[in-house]
Amino acid sequence: MIKAVFFDMNETVLNLSLLKESFGKHFDDAYVVKYWFTKLLHTSTVTGIMDEYKNFGELAAVVLENIFYESGKQLTEETKAEILGSFRKLPAYGDVVEALEILRQNNIRTIAVSNSSPVMIKEQLANAGIIDLFDAYYSVDAVNKYKPFKDIYHYAAREENVSPEEVVMVASHDWDLFGAKKAGLTTAYIKRKEELFNPYYLRPDIHTANMVELVREVIKINGDI
Repeated sequence: MIKAVFFDMNETVLNLSLLKESFGKHFDDAYVVKYWFTKLLHTSTVTGIMDEYKNFGELAAVVLENIFYESGKQLTEETKAEILGSFRKLPAYGDVVEALEILRQNNIRTIAVSNSSPVMIKEQLANAGIIDLFDAYYSVDAVNKYKPFKDIYHYAAREENVSPEEVVMVASHDWDLFGAKKAGLTTAYIKRKEELFNPYYLRPDIHTANMVELVREVIKINGDI
């Protein structure tokens, strides 16, 4: 029985369009956002392996400084604040509200689980106008280890008083779902961009390009039990 759905935030629930616009003011390369995020993920993973931890904001700022340095560009405090601040104002994808409402109508809890800080998660949800559609939210700050390490998935499940087998993790990132799958959760991949799911990662249980279709598949799981 699925009792809760955990949602990744950035690029899963929230559209990165505003962040891309901010980067676009300083770079001609459309892939720079992906490069920045990949370096950010690499940094968070390395610190996790070495049992070290810095919060998302600190890592994001350092990686941003590195991107500008590599490109021979000057990064002012104003530009840094503008780019990182746009993360807090991302809009929700158009299929998110209906999907969340369907889950709540079916008595399935909606939970945000993110690498961002608790303050940032709350601000993101509020600015996107969807905070009232979430029952709770959890940050990796609680366990001092980023996704895809198992710690945050298990922590959020314990806090919600559910077992991993009673949770579906939704993300547009294959590495996130790989971690959730290894932690014992059912996984659902939503394709928000043209990218192949890594064949060396465990396959998701649900695979779709629309959030409403995705949650209907989640509800079917309960119907099949």
